[in-house]
Amino acid sequence: MAESNGTPGTEWGASTDMTPWEGVMWRAEVDPATRSSGALVEILDCEPDWDRLVAAHERVTRAIPRLRDRVVEPIVPLVPPAFSRDEKFDVGNHLHRIRLGSGTMRELLDLASSVYDRPFQPGRPPWEGLLVEGLEGGRAAYVLKMHHSLTDGQGLVQLLTMAHSRTREPTPRDPEPPLPPSEQLNSVTLLTSRLLRQATSAPAMFLNRAGESVRLAGRTITRPTAVIGDGLRYTRSLMRVLSPPPVERSPLLAGSHGSQCRFVVLEVALADLKAAGKAAGGSVNDAFLAALLGGFRRYHEHFGVQVDFMPMALPISLRTADDPAGGNRFAGARFAGPVGEPDPRERIQAIREFVLSARAEPAIGVLEMLAPAVSRLPTFVLVGLTASVTSVSDFQASNIPGLGHTAYLAGAQITHTFPFGPRPGVAAMVTMLSYDGNCCIGFNFDPDAITDTDVFETCMGEGFDEVLELRKT
Repeated sequence: MAESNGTPGTEWGASTDMTPWEGVMWRAEVDPATRSSGALVEILDCEPDWDRLVAAHERVTRAIPRLRDRVVEPIVPLVPPAFSRDEKFDVGNHLHRIRLGSGTMRELLDLASSVYDRPFQPGRPPWEGLLVEGLEGGRAAYVLKMHHSLTDGQGLVQLLTMAHSRTREPTPRDPEPPLPPSEQLNSVTLLTSRLLRQATSAPAMFLNRAGESVRLAGRTITRPTAVIGDGLRYTRSLMRVLSPPPVERSPLLAGSHGSQCRFVVLEVALADLKAAGKAAGGSVNDAFLAALLGGFRRYHEHFGVQVDFMPMALPISLRTADDPAGGNRFAGARFAGPVGEPDPRERIQAIREFVLSARAEPAIGVLEMLAPAVSRLPTFVLVGLTASVTSVSDFQASNIPGLGHTAYLAGAQITHTFPFGPRPGVAAMVTMLSYDGNCCIGFNFDPDAITDTDVFETCMGEGFDEVLELRKT
C-alpha cells in the first residue's frame, strides 16, 4: 500500500456482515489444508522511505475502514461472522520490516511463504504487510497477506488501484478522513442482533417468496413445457457443476496434504501471451492454462509418469458492474485438463471450449446458494466437507487482470507484482496477475507433492515457451 490518490474507499468492503460463502472460508481457516489466505509480493526498484510507508498505511486504512476491522464469530454458527472495528487498531501491529541476508530472490520467496503459512493474530484485522529490505541490486520488496474473506482477486486489484500512487514523488494529501461509525459486536450481540434482524425481515421475505411462487405457478399453468424444460436444464447443469472431473488425480502429486507451501515465480510479456492465445483461437487466459498443462506434462515425463488428463479447478468471476467494490463474487469450475495433449494449439482450443461452457452453466453459482446451509454446520463437519470438495483436483489456476500502468510505493517503483493464491487441498495453486504490460505468475505448491523445485521451474518455463511459439505462426 502507498499514498492513496484521494479516491474514497468507504464503499470497498462496505457490508459489515460476511456473506455465508465468506463465512465458510473464514471458519475453514482452522485447518491448514483449507486455509483461504492469499499473498502478494511486490518487487521494488529501491528501498522505500519507511516513515512515508508507515504514514501511507495509516492514511489508507482510514480511507478503507474495512482494513481496521476485526472478525467476530457468533457464539453459535446460526449466522455468518461479521466485521467490527478494532478499537485498539495500530498500524504497527500489521506493518513490519526485515532485512534479507543473502538478498536472493529465493530467500525472499522463502520468507514470503513463511509469512503466508503463519496464522493471523487472533482478534485483529486479518491482513499484514512486510517491507523486505536488502534484495540484491539495491532493490526491496513488499509482502501483503490478506484473508480471502476480505476480498477476491478482483477486489484486491480494486484495493491496489485506490491505495497505490502513480508518481514517485509524494502527492498532495487530502486531510485524513474521519473514520465512519462502526457497529461494535461480540459473539453474543452478533448472534442476537442478526437473529432479530432475520425475524423482523421474515414477513417481507415471506411475501416476496409467496409472490415468486404465485408467478411461477402462473407460468407453469400458461407455459408448462417451458417450465419443465428449464427445470431439467438446471438439473443437468447442477449435476455437471457438482460432479468432480471424471479422471483420477495424478499419482505423482498424491503426496499433497496441504500442510506446507513453497513459492516460485515466472514472468512473461502480456502482449506475447495474448498473441499466442489469439493465434490458436483463444484468449490470454486459455494460453495461460495451456502453458501450465504443458509444464505439468513435462514434469510428469521427467519422472517417467504418463498422465493424459489432470483434474483442475478454475475460479469463474461472477462480478458485474453493479457489484460493490471488495468482497467476493466468484464460483468454481472443475475440468479434466488435457495435460497429455502435446499440441499447444489443441490444448488452447479444448480449454476455450470448456471455459465458455462453464461460464454459461445455469447452476454455476450453486455453491453460493448452498453456503447458508453449509455455514451453519459444526466446524469439524464444515472443514471436512470443504476439504472433500477441493481435494479432488491436482491444481487450481486463476488469472486476474491487474494494473495496466506503473505504480509506486512510498517513493519506490513497483516492477513486478507476484500473486500467491490459497491452495486448499491441491498440490499447486497458480495465479497470474497482469501488471504494466507483464504477466506475473506465482506458484504456491506443496513440496511433499512437487518434490523437485528446480525441475518444476524448468518444466513450467518450457511449457510457457512452447505456447509463446504460437505467436510466430
